[in-house]
Order: sequence, then structure tokens, then C-alpha cells
Amino acid sequence: MSKFTALAATAAISVLALSSTVDAKTLRLNHNNPEDHPLHKSMEFMADRVDELTDGDLKIRIFANAQLGTQRESMELMQNGSLDMARSNASELEAFEESYGALNLPYIFTSDDHYFDVLSSDIGDDILAASAENGFIGLTYYVEGARSFYANKEINSPADLEGMKIRVQPSPSAIRMVELLGGNPTPIAWGELYSALQQGVVDGAENNPMALTSARHGEVSKVYSNDGHTMIPSVVMISTQSWDDLTPEQQDALRTAAKESMVFHRDQWNEMSNAAVEQAKSELGVTFIEVEKGPFIEAVLPMHEEAASKSPVVADLIERIKAKAN
Repeated sequence: MSKFTALAATAAISVLALSSTVDAKTLRLNHNNPEDHPLHKSMEFMADRVDELTDGDLKIRIFANAQLGTQRESMELMQNGSLDMARSNASELEAFEESYGALNLPYIFTSDDHYFDVLSSDIGDDILAASAENGFIGLTYYVEGARSFYANKEINSPADLEGMKIRVQPSPSAIRMVELLGGNPTPIAWGELYSALQQGVVDGAENNPMALTSARHGEVSKVYSNDGHTMIPSVVMISTQSWDDLTPEQQDALRTAAKESMVFHRDQWNEMSNAAVEQAKSELGVTFIEVEKGPFIEAVLPMHEEAASKSPVVADLIERIKAKAN
């Protein structure tokens, strides 16, 4: 091969590579966690798998730390097609699709295994698909463990919540739960919560232990009362407009990558959550206490019947979720 021919071949390969890059479709995915958070790492795993499965024809560009808007803003942008993908959670999604309300009920899951089994079953798939007419569909869930209360005092029973202002997500279920437990539910955006805790705008919050370290809430809330009232998953979604623009092959690849990332996430979540507990104890001086869950369960159990009475869809999901525990 002559030098000229070799150069021509190299140039042709470069043009082909550039053409492939230009032709590749890129989906923008926004979320509100830092880049060292397990959720971000799981979305990176999904992006890498999509790239592999489509030979680079479909890519996902991830924007962390709410660069493209809050969770609420992301939902609205996604619904009108201005944003391709977003990560939110079932608590906030309840306002957009009632089916997610079944996942938000306190103590509806009996164990971590029950929780994961439901999410990875046809029950979870039905909920993900339910919002198609609302401008988005769910692709997969990421478990986030159990949520409990944290403040600057021990919360050993519902009586200890009496009169406390507790930050909740803008979810009917979260608001109702805190009301039944005797607290004063106060919806506040995630990004504003640290200062709200620091300045006493709220007396406490509820989340998984990761919030103490990744969001540094352990600096301003020193007692984590492990009542484990809810297990609320994150949900990765895509705009129906963006979904319809994909080829069937790209859709299959995206679904496959999303489901694989769900399993990947579960493995790393448990490890990183345990590490967060130890870090919160050793570096931030947070005290973890175990509480008797019975009084909490008794106080909020009416929510199951209330939710079922308001919606036959949610009633059916509640029945199927509870049957799955057996």
C-alpha cells in the first residue's frame, strides 16, 4: 500500500467515525444528586450499557446536581418534550400519576426482598407504563432503602413528633403520613432543606441514611431514629416524545440497559448505604437509634384503606403488592 493510499484510508476511517458520532442520538438526563451518589453511578452504568448495546448510536448525557432544573421542573420539561429524561422518585411522581401512590404507603413492604420483588415484577412494570398519556413513561426503579425520621432529638414514638415541623416531599401520601403521626408536614424543595434544618424552618426531615452524608444533613441533624416507615424508589423516566423518536432497536436497548442498571444499583446501594451510616457516626457525630415500630404502624395503617377507597387502580395495586409478600 502506497503512502498516499494509506493516508486516504486513514482519512476515510476518520470521516466515518465522525459521521457515526454526528449521527448518534443523545438523550439528556437530569437529576438532583451529586456525582458521587449511588444513583448517579447507576445512571452512568445505564448510559454505558446503552452505548454498548447500540454500538454508539444512542447515548445518554447525564446532568447531576439539578443543572437543568429541580425534580418538579424536570418533570414539566419532560412532559412538554423539552427534556428527554429525568430521575425523580415515587413520592413526587404521585402528583403526576396516581399509580405511584401505592408504592408510597408506609409499611406496605415487609422487607427489602419484598420491595425489590414488587419493583421487578409485572406490578412494577404496570406502574411504569401507567403514565404514558401524561407525557412520560418509566424505564426502571432504583431502590433507596427505608426512610426514617432525623432531627436533633430522639423520635421513639409518634408522641415525640407532636407539633414538630417535618420536611416532606410534595406528595399527598407523605403529608398524610406525618399528619397521622402527629407532626406538621412541611413541603420544602430538596435543595433548600439543609438551610431549612440549619435555620430551624423545619425541626426535622425523613429520608434514608445517605441523606446525612451526601447532602450533609448530618451536620445539622444529629439523631437518626430508625422507624423505617417507607421504602420509596427512585424512577428513571423518558419523555413520550423522545421515546417515540427512538427506533424499536434503540427502545429495546434502552429498556435492557435500564433494567440491568436496576440490579447493579441494588448491589452498590446496600454497600454505600452501610458506609454512609458509619461515616455519619464517625465524621458527623450522628446517633442512630432503633425504635419500636408497632405504634408507628398502628398510627398510619388507615392510609392503606383510605388510598384504596379513593382509586380502584391503587386498590388493585395495594392488593397485588400485599399478595406478593406471601
